[in-house]
Amino acid sequence: MKGKFLQALKDLEKEKGLDMEILLQAIEAALISAYRKRFGSSQNVRVEINRETGEIKVYSLKKVVEKVTDPRLEISLEEARKLNANYELGDMVEEEVTPRDFGRIAAQTAKQVVMQRIREAERDLLYEEYVSKENDIVTGTVQRVEGKNVFVDLGKAEGILPPTEQVPGETYRQGDRLKFYVVEVRKTSRGPLIKLSRTHPSLVKRLFELEVPEIQEGIVEIKGVAREPGGRTKIAVHSREEKVDPVGACVGPKGTRVQAVVQELRGEKVDIIKWSEDPAVFVANALSPARVLDVEILDEENKVSRIIVPDNQLSLAIGREGQNARLAAKLTGWKIDIKCESEAEGWERWWNTEVPASKADSRGEG
Repeated sequence: MKGKFLQALKDLEKEKGLDMEILLQAIEAALISAYRKRFGSSQNVRVEINRETGEIKVYSLKKVVEKVTDPRLEISLEEARKLNANYELGDMVEEEVTPRDFGRIAAQTAKQVVMQRIREAERDLLYEEYVSKENDIVTGTVQRVEGKNVFVDLGKAEGILPPTEQVPGETYRQGDRLKFYVVEVRKTSRGPLIKLSRTHPSLVKRLFELEVPEIQEGIVEIKGVAREPGGRTKIAVHSREEKVDPVGACVGPKGTRVQAVVQELRGEKVDIIKWSEDPAVFVANALSPARVLDVEILDEENKVSRIIVPDNQLSLAIGREGQNARLAAKLTGWKIDIKCESEAEGWERWWNTEVPASKADSRGEG
């Protein structure tokens, strides 16, 4: 517990980033507890580790009183002045009471404290490493499935994929290597709790950022993502340079870039939409792959629009169970009412036909 011990602490300070002074203070506090446990819990003691030699001493602290009622905590003025003539009532007297075999206890206690602090430091470093990855993606390997939770090996730490963040119909088998979006990192006594997601819209965004150099360079910008995990995603992109086609950049040569994203999403369909500041154009683009004939802005303040599509495009525009229209509305932020061409023309002819005033109310006029 002397020179070698201090040198070991200095080495730990360099290797693990542990502050040596904080370590020594923690060891002193632990030694006080160890002394009280061994020699009496009611005693008031102080432990001091010499910062130069590593020597450990235990001091009993007693208050100077006129009449002693508890000799473990108090000392008479007469006895105190035998030690030092300057003591007065109320002063604290320190007397060394280091046990002969205290070195063994000290060594064992110091080892426990140091190991605990090393574990805490490693947990803190791990937390700092992964908290910086919040709202980013990481690659991990499925380690095990317990109940409905999937545990993922991230290399240095373990992440959890709860059922709410799992894609419906997607299966996770031990050994599967996938990319995950880091939703949240919390500090716990057992290390960082890393909550992962496979359903988050930003997972798709970050995948495109990894695959498309133009996005990394800031030439192409992702303006929005609307996603129904496992089914379809629509992503709106915009180019800051006229010569660069944002959709083509994201699709990539022979579709390689978008296919890499689709493969990571295990076959989820991805529509890449060209963003426009003109809401009518943006809404029309968002209904891709359907062809739009006309967009009418009904209420700009409340963002309500009516879309006219060819008769043979109506089901495509709406999509299976309304998915295409629903995602387009989510991506643009506009309410979308879709009409086929014949329905719209018939409605307009009916509306514009002159009728007697007595029948006006029946068709909604007046």
